[in-house]
Amino acid sequence: MEAANLNRANRWKKRHTHRFSVFPQSLLTLIPTLLVLSLIFFLSYKHFVSDFLQMSRISQPLQCSSQLEALGDKFIWYAPHSGFSNQLSEFKNAILMAAILNRTLVIPPVLDHHAVALGSCPKFRVLSPKDLRLSVWNHIIELIRGRRYISMADIVDLSELVSTSAIRVIDFRVFVSMWCGMEIDCAYSEDSEKELSMFENLRQCGSLLSGNNGNWNKCLYSVDEDCRTTVWTYQKNEDGVLDSFQPDEQLKNKKNLSFVRRRQDIYKSLGPGSGAASATVLAFGSLFTAPYKGSESYIDIHDAPRDPHTEYLLKKIEFLPFVPEIMSAGKEFALETVKAPFLCAQLRLLDGQFKNHWEATFLRLKQQLESLKQTGLHPVHIFVMTDLPIGNWTRSYLGNLVRDSNAFKLFVLREEDELVKRTAKKLVAAGYGLKFGFVPEGFDGIGKHCHPPLLPDILLYIEEAVCSCASLGFVGTAGSTIAESIELMRKNAVCLFKV
Repeated sequence: MEAANLNRANRWKKRHTHRFSVFPQSLLTLIPTLLVLSLIFFLSYKHFVSDFLQMSRISQPLQCSSQLEALGDKFIWYAPHSGFSNQLSEFKNAILMAAILNRTLVIPPVLDHHAVALGSCPKFRVLSPKDLRLSVWNHIIELIRGRRYISMADIVDLSELVSTSAIRVIDFRVFVSMWCGMEIDCAYSEDSEKELSMFENLRQCGSLLSGNNGNWNKCLYSVDEDCRTTVWTYQKNEDGVLDSFQPDEQLKNKKNLSFVRRRQDIYKSLGPGSGAASATVLAFGSLFTAPYKGSESYIDIHDAPRDPHTEYLLKKIEFLPFVPEIMSAGKEFALETVKAPFLCAQLRLLDGQFKNHWEATFLRLKQQLESLKQTGLHPVHIFVMTDLPIGNWTRSYLGNLVRDSNAFKLFVLREEDELVKRTAKKLVAAGYGLKFGFVPEGFDGIGKHCHPPLLPDILLYIEEAVCSCASLGFVGTAGSTIAESIELMRKNAVCLFKV
């Protein structure tokens, strides 16, 4: 037995020695590569463990934030996108959804123009709600980091809706500071590594809040239905029926689509008794809708005869005015700069579909000016709001108007104008975003110990306010949501006088 064991040991020892004697040089050449691979594995593992521990720390307040639970309230947040007019339209829908579902609305900031895009609902090509929420979250963090955050409530006057308890609101910064367990408005530090760590934690927190890790029982419910599959309704008794607009066969074959659009009652699907009802936070993606081929692209709620509160809100949100500071600035420009009856021309010439339709855009303006000239009014005062820089007016119809100074006098507003800067400072000082909403007792981190914010870009809003005061009329760009917004302002007579 001992001899057999010895023979086996000798055979192993001999084979082991033989392999090294045959491949010594090959192994020597592999050593540097093996060392590099080992180092990469070690660093990757270390990074993985670090991320895991950070996620673990962040996930604790999400199950669920004790501060939020103590409020005894439920919340709704969503992912705004595209330009300001689209964001305002979504905000109105968010107010409506929050009221129907009896939830407190998390008021978002105003996002940079087209910083986040949805895609095309009619073509069934859109970002998923989860991806959209995460894109919006990341952009908001950049706004905070760049000190450019401005709340939708800083621009739109919510005083009547809040004072009458028509809606309950909370500022995004307050909500997320409670949710993530850190004061996001003060996420700055002289220590660059500490600051980077703060924003990395916020990004991870946003990933969880966006629903990327799935729903959190009684904490987060992410609504993943979008305009490709769903049209939200209310009190229509058509829950689950097919919507009238469906992808046609050509589109199905071309894009390999399998979507079916159904109409769903928002209250039955997400209200009491639903799987979403117990969640502290209900997270939507886009809330934008528009009429399309006899239907709505996403939300078809225009009346609620059996719900007086919702019926009241539907009328109120049809038009939401700008805050007094913006309206006052528009009136001041009309009275003290233009100083005469004027026409407003909103000319969108460079963005998207509009850049290829200059002739059609200018045609209505030409017709309107010819009509005014017939009245004997000279010169005709015109306030121009356009995305075409003044330096590029020379070869356009605007250049012709500038040269004909006897017949026309043109006025513009610019970001560097003193009126615009002064109004921006007033808005920052007013801080409506934090006034019109819940702030917990003892919560004083927002804006009090941070670097001062940069002045917000409010030129567009003041321009719209100026146009609301134009007594000689308004000429807007066909298809522009900005033009629609101005028409709505004029319809509601927000300017108490017409210059």
